[in-house]
This record gives sequence, structure tokens and C-alpha cells, in this order.
Amino acid sequence: MKILDGKVALVTGGSRGAGRGIAVELGKAGATVYVTGRSIRGASTNNWPGTIDDTVSEIEASGGDAIAVQCDHTNDAETEAVISQIREEYGRLDILVNNVWGAHDLGVDGKPFWELSLKNWDTMFTAGVRAQLATNYFAVPLLRENKQALIIHTTFWDHGKYTGQFYYDLAKNALVRMAYGLAIEVKQDNIAVLAVSPGFMRTELVLKFHEADEENWKKAEDLKQTETPYYVGRGIAALAKDPNVMEKSGQAFRTGDLAEEYGFTDIDGRYIPPFTI
Repeated sequence: MKILDGKVALVTGGSRGAGRGIAVELGKAGATVYVTGRSIRGASTNNWPGTIDDTVSEIEASGGDAIAVQCDHTNDAETEAVISQIREEYGRLDILVNNVWGAHDLGVDGKPFWELSLKNWDTMFTAGVRAQLATNYFAVPLLRENKQALIIHTTFWDHGKYTGQFYYDLAKNALVRMAYGLAIEVKQDNIAVLAVSPGFMRTELVLKFHEADEENWKKAEDLKQTETPYYVGRGIAALAKDPNVMEKSGQAFRTGDLAEEYGFTDIDGRYIPPFTI
């Protein structure tokens, strides 16, 4: 029996990158995984590689169960509909992974703040921070009906160091603070809330930028210390399996630190240390 058998998970922003890796690893651990995102087979956002249907297919190929639901999490009605669907179909939600992040649409430009477009706010806060907050808003009432539940916010965190881009830094730290505040709000309901920070991942978009793939990425000097999105997926699966995860509630963790604590590796067998600035 897989440890997460009978559990229902929702992973937002699951078409590619961290969301896909997390959804796949939760599915392998036995959870039924709802995967949301804008990209569906035949209609991928910006023609990027990866869709929610591809993620579900990968989960099913590994013996897991998953459901793809197209959702733009900047649209509250669509987000609410996802939670309503989960309630109607399964009557429970055990694990929520808030991974949706809109900044890929604009990119992360390293210019000084006063030279950056205010559109950075829309992509990182409206389509990032607020989208994750709204998912919590609609999901928490269902999560509270369990004896125990888990909420994860994927973010970037390196002990408070400045990331080097004003809006990115502000948004990612807002997610860490969201996890902290929400952990206090739902503590009495035995819901653990954590922020998890992946390292430098070889996502589909990173590989595309470097004109590389999983067969030849080691040839690119900039990618030698990267990890796959499954690494953070294994970290979140380990947290979901941990019966004492409430002891970690309200804190932020880096994938490399979780790997050391729980004893897992990336899919190629490597232990990748925590990413630092």
C-alpha cells in the first residue's frame, strides 16, 4: 500500500516545471491528484512545452490517478469551481500545493526597480501571490473538514537574502509570510502550512532557453548544479507522508535541506545541496 493512498491532492500550475514534478511524485506516492493550469493539449500557453494533460498522462503511466482541470487562477470563479468539483467528486481535500506563478509570461528582468515595468506587479502578484491566496480562500473550508491536512506554497527563500529583482523578491517573500500567517490561522484545525523553496531547476523552459534537453544538459556550464522538478516533488511528498509535519508548520524549507532530513535524492540519484544566492 502506498502511504498516500486515499488522499486527495490539488497541485496548481501543474502543466510544467515544479508543478508537474510535484504532481507526479504525489501521484506515485498514492494520492489522487487534481492538476490545474491554463495549458491543455493542443492549446499550450505561449506554445510552451507541457500541459496539464501531459502531467496527468505521466502520473497515470506510473500507476497513479489524476484529473486535469483547466483553470486560470486569476479568475476566482474558475478557482472556486475547481474546489467545488473536488468536493463533489471526492468529498475531501488533503493536500493543497499552491504553485501557480504568472511571472513566466513576462520573465524576470534584472533591471533596477525604477526601470522595470509595473506589469511586473500583475504577473508576480495578481497571477502569483493573489492567485495562491485565492486558492487558499476557496480550499480551506474543505481542508478544515479533515482531521489533518497540508498546504504548501512553492516560493524562493534563502534565509532572507535579497534575490536581486525587486518584484520577484517582494512576491516570493510575501508567499513565505502567507504560509506563516495562515499556519497560525488554521493551527486549531490541524492544518500544516509550509513554504518550500526549490533550487535551480531544469524545467522545460530552462532547458529550452539553454537549447538543451535531459540527454545533454551537462554540456551547459550554467546547468551543472541544477536539479529536476521531481526533486522538490519528492520533498513535498516526504512532507505529506510525515505524521509529525505539524511541527514544521509556518516555516520555510529548501529542497536540499528536506533531502538531507528525509533521505531522498533527485531522480538521477544525486543529492543536490540547498540552492543559495
